[in-house]
Order: sequence, then structure tokens, then C-alpha cells
Amino acid sequence: MSHDRNLLVFAAFNGAMAVALGAFAAHGAGPAVKSLLTTGAQYQMVHAVLAVVCATWTAGGKIARIAGWLAASGGLIFSLALAMIGLLSLPAMGMVAPIGGTLMIGGWIVLAIAAFRSHIVNA
Repeated sequence: MSHDRNLLVFAAFNGAMAVALGAFAAHGAGPAVKSLLTTGAQYQMVHAVLAVVCATWTAGGKIARIAGWLAASGGLIFSLALAMIGLLSLPAMGMVAPIGGTLMIGGWIVLAIAAFRSHIVNA
């Protein structure tokens, strides 16, 4: 089974966006917004890297790719929600951020399932 090219592309754009948000937080954002952007960028980057791992881990199969999509989508949603809270003064996005968090948690749980299943298959 080959890598998931679409997931790799999505993860790469997530990583680029995380760097851009982090740079803006460090160099252009006011103190009230800086913390939100920094937190969002950190979570987005970690989950972009996780998505790359899941996209290229062929032994994990479809389950690992699902984990990658959950992680990358969750990181993007979480990061965008925090950015909108800070940059656009949209506190209602505070209700969206937990959706991203739930997807990120789900990604890690599904990754654990993929790892467990690949161990059984390869044992």
C-alpha cells in the first residue's frame, strides 16, 4: 500500500499555515492575540507532523490514514477557531475550538488502534 498523497499535501499546507501563524504571533500580534495564535500554531504543527507520519506509514493502512485526516483536520479547525477569536473578535468561535480538539484526540486514539492492529497482523 502506498502513501496518501492528498493527506501529505493537506498536512504540508497545515504546517506552512502553522509557521505563518506562529511568526505573526511573534512579530505582529498584540499581546491579547499572541497567546491564542501561538497555541493554535503549536497544536496545528504537531498535528500536521502526525498527519505526515500517518500518510507515510504504510503498515498502518487505511486506519492510520484516517487518524492522519482526523489529526490534521482537527488541528486546522482548532487553530482557525483560535485565530478568529483573537483576530476577528468572534468569541462564538470558542464553541468551534472543542470540535477541533475532539478531532485531534480522535486522531491519536485511531492511531493507537492502527498500531495495535498492525502489531497483530505482523505478529
